[in-house]
Amino acid sequence: MSKHDLFPEINSKILIWGLMSTMAHSMRFDLQSGATKCISDEIKSNSMTVGKYSVINPNEGFPLPDSHKLTVRVTSPYGNNYHHGDHVDSGNFAFTAAETGDYSACFWVVDHKPQTTVTIDFDWKTGVAAKDWSKVAKKGQIEMMELELKKMYDTVASIHDEMFYLREREEEMQQLNRATNSKMATFSFLSLVVCLSVAGLQLWHLKMFFERKKLL
Repeated sequence: MSKHDLFPEINSKILIWGLMSTMAHSMRFDLQSGATKCISDEIKSNSMTVGKYSVINPNEGFPLPDSHKLTVRVTSPYGNNYHHGDHVDSGNFAFTAAETGDYSACFWVVDHKPQTTVTIDFDWKTGVAAKDWSKVAKKGQIEMMELELKKMYDTVASIHDEMFYLREREEEMQQLNRATNSKMATFSFLSLVVCLSVAGLQLWHLKMFFERKKLL
C-alpha cells in the first residue's frame, strides 16, 4: 500500500478524534413538576466547559409563573459542585474541569398541584466548541486566516490530549484483562485439583468398601 493510499484513512481517523475531543449539546426538553432530569457526559480534566439554560415562558408577554422556576446543579464525578441555581428561570456556567469523568447537570422543578410541565432550553459545550472565537478575533484584531489556524491548533491539541487519554484507558483495560486471566487460570487449577482429589477419595472409598466386603 502506498503512502497516498493511507491519506484517506489517516484523515478519517483525525476527523473521528476531533469529534471525540469536543462535546456540544443543544437541546429542548420537558420536565414535570416534582421531577428531576439529569444530563451527563464524560469530560477530560483541563477541558473548558460552558453551558446556559432557560425556561420557555408558556404565556409570552406575561411574567413567568413561580411554578416554572428551576433548581439547577452541575457536579463533577466526585460530587464537587460547579454551579447551583435555586428558583431561577435561566442561568449559565463556565469552568475548567479538574477531574476526568462523567459531569452531570441536574434540573428540578418544585412539586406543584395541579402538575405543570416546564420546557427548558439547554446548551452545553466542552473543549474547542466551548471557546468564543468571535471574541478571540475581536480582541486580537487578527486576520481570518490566523483565526482559522488558531482553531486548527486548538483542535489538534485536543486530539493529542484525547489520544493520550484513550491510551491510558487502553492500558488500564489491558491490566484488567491480565489480572482476570491470571485469576481464571488460578481458579481453573484449583478446580482441577479439587476434582482430582474428589475422584481419588471416591476410588479409595470404593477400594476400602470392596475389601471390607471381601470382594477383592
